[in-house]
Amino acid sequence: MKLSRVLMVAAMAVLAASCRQEPQTDTDYVQFVDTRIGSGGHGHVFMGANVPFGMVQVGPSSIPQSWDWCSGYHESDSTVIGFSHTHLSGTGIGDLFDVTLMPVTGTDLTYARGTEDDPQSGLWSYADRTTEITEPGYYSVKLQRYGITAEMTATDRVGLHRITFPASDESAVVFDLRNGGCWDKATDVHIEAVGNDCVKGWRFSKGWADNQKVWFCAQFSKPFESFETFDDGMYGRMGFKTAEGEQVLVKVALSVKSTDGAARNMSEELPGWDFEGTRAAARKAWNTELSKVRIGTDDADARTIFYTAMYHAFIAPSHFSDCGDPERFTTLSLWDTYRAAMPLYTILQSEKENDMINTFLDIYKAQGKLPVWHLMGCETNCMVGNPGIPVVADAILKGFDGFDIKAAYEAMKTSAMRPDRLQDLRMQYGWIPCDLTNESIAYDMEYALADWTVARVAEKLASETADAAEKASLEADRDYFDNRCKSYRHYFDKETRFMRGLDSEGKFRTPFNPVYAEHRANDYCEGNAWQYTWLAPHDIKGLCYDCFGSKESFLEKLDSLFTVSSELEEGASADISGLIGQYAHGNEPSHHILYIYTMAGQPWKTADLVNKVLHELYTTGKDGLSGNEDVGQMSSWYILSSMGFYQEEPAGGRFWFGYPLFDSVSIALPGGKSFDIAVSGRENGGYIQSVKLNGKNHGKPYIMYDDIMAGGKLEITLGSAQTLWYDEII
Repeated sequence: MKLSRVLMVAAMAVLAASCRQEPQTDTDYVQFVDTRIGSGGHGHVFMGANVPFGMVQVGPSSIPQSWDWCSGYHESDSTVIGFSHTHLSGTGIGDLFDVTLMPVTGTDLTYARGTEDDPQSGLWSYADRTTEITEPGYYSVKLQRYGITAEMTATDRVGLHRITFPASDESAVVFDLRNGGCWDKATDVHIEAVGNDCVKGWRFSKGWADNQKVWFCAQFSKPFESFETFDDGMYGRMGFKTAEGEQVLVKVALSVKSTDGAARNMSEELPGWDFEGTRAAARKAWNTELSKVRIGTDDADARTIFYTAMYHAFIAPSHFSDCGDPERFTTLSLWDTYRAAMPLYTILQSEKENDMINTFLDIYKAQGKLPVWHLMGCETNCMVGNPGIPVVADAILKGFDGFDIKAAYEAMKTSAMRPDRLQDLRMQYGWIPCDLTNESIAYDMEYALADWTVARVAEKLASETADAAEKASLEADRDYFDNRCKSYRHYFDKETRFMRGLDSEGKFRTPFNPVYAEHRANDYCEGNAWQYTWLAPHDIKGLCYDCFGSKESFLEKLDSLFTVSSELEEGASADISGLIGQYAHGNEPSHHILYIYTMAGQPWKTADLVNKVLHELYTTGKDGLSGNEDVGQMSSWYILSSMGFYQEEPAGGRFWFGYPLFDSVSIALPGGKSFDIAVSGRENGGYIQSVKLNGKNHGKPYIMYDDIMAGGKLEITLGSAQTLWYDEII
């Protein structure tokens, strides 16, 4: 049987990708993914059809526009206003839901979002969740109101719908350009018919992304008999007659440039109408990505959680470029993802890293600073600090060079020296005063760790240049940023042993309550003093000795973080979740903390806590995440930690050992190499006794990025003894 052109194109793309990072087996890894994990609770995960890092995420959008519907879907609600072609996954703010397609029957309809208390108030229908099928690359559900079954799959830039209609003279497909997600509002829309089987247009909107522009082109497998617009062109209706069980296919292509660009994207990626072939190609694309890590375990739940985490981690960043253009990305949730997701990509998506950094540099050229939280060509400036800097630094320090390194360093330095987002206060006072702004500690501590990464890149570049003047300038930069990265120490109160708000006169905030965490209205950001006292992953030794005064005091306070009451005051941020004591795994500022014990010479405590988090705060339930997925960060922490290590520092490639969950792990690397991890002695206990790298004793509590990417074998022996198998670091 000959492959359709669409399947052949997709297969060629998969083959090209596999040449870069070879899949390891023919196992169908998609079968291990449960896309419903995180669809309940506060996980906010996307539900629908897409391919890895695709521009299109096509799936249902619901009536509610409140916090738990940031992705458009929540397991507690089955309303559907239509199937939108862009969605977010795991964010704490909602937007997108662009170009919504709703199949309907009947003409006496209200063209509106509607409300659930009135079934006739809009086009919406209940979804029959008993018929719902959801897997990577495919989604299907029956719409109860219309007796219609909606199926969808996708390529990178095209959503493909297969709609099974009842017998009706009033069947139609409606394009809804008014209703987006949550805080989104359409500002300019257009839809027009091109012949009797195609429509094209655009949707411009303002929301979290304040000037978002999406163009589309849609083609029908069945000519429509009528074309009408409603509500000043916000809705377009294509009508036709259908027989019982008749299937109509619709291809919807998106573009970041124009309707012609959308048409070209469709012609390039999906020229035919082979729904099952497109679905199979999407599944194959997901298998290529999921097969990059092969785990050995008899624990079916752990396997499901792991491969679901891989799936969630590779939904975004999503492509933001048309076919034939340089590959660029959006949905850059950097305050979350610089900690684990971005370091994970340097291992599992290394072929994308240069394009990722070139995306950052394009954004820098456009807005004069590296991205903070960039969405659909717009800077949202969401969250604190300078999270784009560590990502660029990490790429440079790990040896990526498919971009202008001098320009990248200049972008880092310029971003760190801009007098905006409270950096002017920091440069004036040496810290950010709590009487002049909210979230002062969070901003300053995030800026401090970013400064450290600038210093490390300056140090590297100085060591590599033969130009005396350039070397002197870079060394001066290194010294400046090495000094400034310690600004967080101003907040440390030796009496309470917490990071505490400091005002413009150098006085600590009073009264002081370490569990106070009113959302976006205290000195921290989505946290309190218990969590932020440890936000110095770049300077743990300094935090230990220069702040706490001794390792004994440091460790005693760290121990208490996990044993103190988990009670929070009324009004605390909902993001403070997944609590063990006051450690909050459901939010990113805590994610490095467990590995501090390894740095401080007590690796058994890291092992115990990582083991606890892996088993208790990640489950197979719909509420199986302890906080927002946060565009792959929550899942990336699980992926790295379950393999046995984590990049504690914000850049540089030292992955610190913790607790290996699986008996074996094999990571596929470029060039046909692999990095294999073998764990023995688990029956004797869960603490690392020794580590060997390629047959030689590895007397370090971390493994370097270069060692992983070189390929080879890591042997970890476990046992019951709480032993220190390496020389202490601090």
